[in-house]
Amino acid sequence: MPIYNIAFYSIIFFLFGVLLASFDLNLIIITLIAVLSAILFFVVYLRTKNNYFKEIAFLSLAIIIGAAYYIFWDKGQNKNINILYEKKINFSGIIIDYPEKGEAQKLIIQLQKPLSGKILVNLKSYPEFDYGDLVSFEAIIKKPETGKYADYLAKDLIYGIANFPKTELIAKNQASPIKSFLFKIRKNVAANFQKVLSFEQAAFLAGITMGERAEFSKDFKESLNKSGTTHLVALSGYNITIIVITILPFFSYFLRRNFAFLATIIAVLAFVLMTGAEASVVRAAIMAGIILLAQQVGRLYSVRNAVAAAAFLMVLQNPKILSFDLGFQLSFAALLGIVYLAPMIGKFLKIKEESGFLGWRENFLNTASAQFAVLPLLAINFGGFSIISLISNVLILGFIPLTMIFGFLIGFFGFIFMPLAIILGWFSGLLLSYEIFIIKLFGKIPLLTFKFGILGAIIYYLIIFVFIIFIELKSQK
Repeated sequence: MPIYNIAFYSIIFFLFGVLLASFDLNLIIITLIAVLSAILFFVVYLRTKNNYFKEIAFLSLAIIIGAAYYIFWDKGQNKNINILYEKKINFSGIIIDYPEKGEAQKLIIQLQKPLSGKILVNLKSYPEFDYGDLVSFEAIIKKPETGKYADYLAKDLIYGIANFPKTELIAKNQASPIKSFLFKIRKNVAANFQKVLSFEQAAFLAGITMGERAEFSKDFKESLNKSGTTHLVALSGYNITIIVITILPFFSYFLRRNFAFLATIIAVLAFVLMTGAEASVVRAAIMAGIILLAQQVGRLYSVRNAVAAAAFLMVLQNPKILSFDLGFQLSFAALLGIVYLAPMIGKFLKIKEESGFLGWRENFLNTASAQFAVLPLLAINFGGFSIISLISNVLILGFIPLTMIFGFLIGFFGFIFMPLAIILGWFSGLLLSYEIFIIKLFGKIPLLTFKFGILGAIIYYLIIFVFIIFIELKSQK
């Protein structure tokens, strides 16, 4: 077996072991599963005499390594946590992430000695706190209740919640000066949007460029949910994957291939900087880079290994993201859909290989394939999947890259030449008005949703797998 196949299957079995351990399965049970898998593959080898299955039988034991890594990593993290629960205490901590502001403030706090660990603090809207502030609190720290929300917090190593405590600012600028600078840019860019756009347009542009949702009205949030477009402002990686894959054809229409590739990389870096280089955005940028590199190289099997390697490195850094980080899951599902499913849909529908004006054919295939690839994940995590979202997303996603480019330009020129930012704001306002109109229009249509359980998701992905194999075999005849 070639070395690239050995690496690929080793990583896949390692990740499967991490996944099993995240379900709190005992290591003995997981070891039994790994051994049974190895025996199964070895039996197939004995029947077929194909050495390929014998090697896979051996590699499947990496399931044990993945499970052991998750268990020992988790224990190591718990050793660094010293939180006093269910007792009113005075403590202090530093705000270590961009504060989420809206009807209330959500602050991620790194506790200071004698305590240690990270907690989530919910506060009233005022007084406002910023990244890097050292704050003292008087509150009761509670353990997150079991369930999806606790898992969501655990993936960020947050093991406590304090609601509306007494607060006092002790000092400012106590964290990374680089992140502090980036977060100030993010805040000022949002202010630039508000200077040249209507309130609703500025809020939506801040949402799709920087993940800001604090200024969204309750009705608009509901429209996003019903139209299946919430992911546009979630910075989950799914929307970033779609945006980047459409930016390259846009630049390719005006520039040579190499320059288009470079321009797209710069656009991705600009996006990362504007959003403060948060972990979720960096992860999405890595996935975007994989897509762009794959297109430059033009070798499909290299994409498979690149995706596996990226997943391995991310899970190695934090194994909890595999099961508990929806953004991570959407990023990989959308990417795999674009790489493997899009060509098959194109062949099935007999769509011409030419990208069309401004790449509309490629945009359609990428949008549809990514939607199909993430459908069960969205349905499981958001209580259902609206069929009309396929239409609303196709109508909107083609305009999002251009809208974001206008957003970048407005944010930039808002600092150095406001008249040009105002002119750009007029053009972007036309796009934003259309996108908001579509969101509200489809948000009024009664939901026709279908739900997925784990078993349903497995069956769904098996059908997609069979579809890809069938079309591929048919095309080879």
